[in-house]
Amino acid sequence: MDGSLAFLVGAVVVLMAVVLVVVVRARRRAAARPTDLPPTRQLAPGHRVRIHQREYVVSGTIRLVEGDWTWVQHLLDDASGTPHRLSVEGDGGPELEVVLWTAESGATVTPGAPTIDLGGLRYTWAETGQARYTAIGETGLPAEGTMRYHDYQSGGNARLSFEAYGEEGWRVARGDLVDPADLAIRPADDPR
Repeated sequence: MDGSLAFLVGAVVVLMAVVLVVVVRARRRAAARPTDLPPTRQLAPGHRVRIHQREYVVSGTIRLVEGDWTWVQHLLDDASGTPHRLSVEGDGGPELEVVLWTAESGATVTPGAPTIDLGGLRYTWAETGQARYTAIGETGLPAEGTMRYHDYQSGGNARLSFEAYGEEGWRVARGDLVDPADLAIRPADDPR
């Protein structure tokens, strides 16, 4: 075999190997997308969620992006009429953080201080930022916009959040970490 033919055969083998690697990676990514997301990320308006023996209906979903970080907030309705939301941060694994939030509509505290006392707990500042959002369902928000936030923590599981969408004032909510295993999720068309 002369040098030109050997070079051509080698080039074809390398090209086939590259194509094979690209095809395999593309198939793995496509197959992994739907199943890699935790069920809490797949919630949508109309789904039902049971958390600690209490049933909620997802009325709207807000998807937020800040730099490379994304998270989702599902607005929940129940018989009490008090606004709740379920926030899901992380894509699964040990970094997944699920928090059930309850609105504190009568709270008179504002964000910015290093610590805030509310409801017998002292919360310590954790993070502040601004994100872009898209909203679907009944959220009371424009379909897209910006949101500012200040997050605080108390102990291991208690959270305090301040959020302002667009030019509106601060919404205050207290939250508790939820183990994803404690959630039961049913689609809207499930009659149970």
